[in-house]
Amino acid sequence: MSRTAQPWPPVPTEPAIAHPKAPAAGEKLPMHYAECFGCGEDLDGGLHMRSTVGESQTVRAQFTVTEAHQGAPGLAHGGLLACAFDEALGSLVGNMLRRPAVTGRLETDFRRPVPVGSTLFITARLDGIAGRKIYVSADGRLDAEDGPIAVQARSLFVLVDFEHFTTHGHPEAMEKLIEARRKKPDRDWDINP
Repeated sequence: MSRTAQPWPPVPTEPAIAHPKAPAAGEKLPMHYAECFGCGEDLDGGLHMRSTVGESQTVRAQFTVTEAHQGAPGLAHGGLLACAFDEALGSLVGNMLRRPAVTGRLETDFRRPVPVGSTLFITARLDGIAGRKIYVSADGRLDAEDGPIAVQARSLFVLVDFEHFTTHGHPEAMEKLIEARRKKPDRDWDINP
């Protein structure tokens, strides 16, 4: 029995239009929170991902697999690969649309092994918006921007109010974020914390 790929997005959507203050193509994106497992600098075993805005409302990110990221001996853990895609896709949504959103669903297709020591080049793109739902997808290429596709993902993000984070987040973590934002007043509050 063969599987038929479901259309993406799965519902009619409107084009995702970048926010007028969205970063320009070529701009490097800052980490959004120092203790974020995906982009933060303060966690030893974190992914330490960095992203850059690409052409046509895309974000390009890189994830280098270390020994701390392995599942099977010498290979990246699938859950950490999914985490890398969640980070890249979230960075795309937060920076291009500049509205707080959370992951509602994430699907990953693992096409080939990703060895320790390799780098995954991820290109994430906005696919459409339907009400509060934002549809995005990404390809991850092995060891080069034009390398073979190793992982693909598609995700549904849901727009939320900033109170979602203050209500459900740990109060001490929110205080750290607020203090960090006070030190860098050039950062807007209208994107993901």
